[in-house]
Amino acid sequence: MNINREAKDRIREEVYRRLEEAGVARPPLPIRGRIPNFVGADRAAEKLMELEGFVDASVLKVNPDSPQRPVRYLALRMGKKVVMPTPRIKKGFLLLNPDTIRNYAFASTIKGAFRLGRIVEVEELPHIDFIVEGSVAVSPDGMRLGKGEGYAELEYAILLEAGKIDYDVEIATTVHDLQIVESIPRDDYDVSIDYIVTPTQIIKCSSFFRPRGILWDRLDEDKIMEIPILKRLWMLRKK
Repeated sequence: MNINREAKDRIREEVYRRLEEAGVARPPLPIRGRIPNFVGADRAAEKLMELEGFVDASVLKVNPDSPQRPVRYLALRMGKKVVMPTPRIKKGFLLLNPDTIRNYAFASTIKGAFRLGRIVEVEELPHIDFIVEGSVAVSPDGMRLGKGEGYAELEYAILLEAGKIDYDVEIATTVHDLQIVESIPRDDYDVSIDYIVTPTQIIKCSSFFRPRGILWDRLDEDKIMEIPILKRLWMLRKK
């Protein structure tokens, strides 16, 4: 395990502890190993409406985790299409179109998204205008930590290579204030965020750093083979 990985794991554990001790962690429990749900997730989602990029976006990518369910619901209610990665990107991406959905509350759940959304190939996705991520920890310079499996970073790289996002697409995360830490070590595959949105505030992040695509040399073959989109891109690359 490299030094950054160990430091990142310590930060995750500190944030999980903070949320539990403050009594603001919410189901699903336990929160360890997850993007933690928190008291005020709905208020953080509503605060996104103070961001011009979110309001103007026609298509959003939103992660499938519990604390971002209010974001998915809000986006559908506002008439926005929602692109939701399937867990571990195993089935690619789901597209939720509010014009063909009547029950936005159900559609904003993972079960509902699979039932009311449509699984599409990455090439079929519309261009994505704005991204909302879930996080375990974030820092004011734009660093974020997820669960430690790297799927958000892979999703960004896949969508970038497919031409479905711009390199500088705006990215926000909705978190509890206790999830903000002073600093987080950075690796070359990390994707900076632009805004930290909590139930009480919006922080414009101070730095910008993102890879230009998939860093194939950082992926082992097992990881590539278990994600169909990556496997297909890998095979095309080798031809």
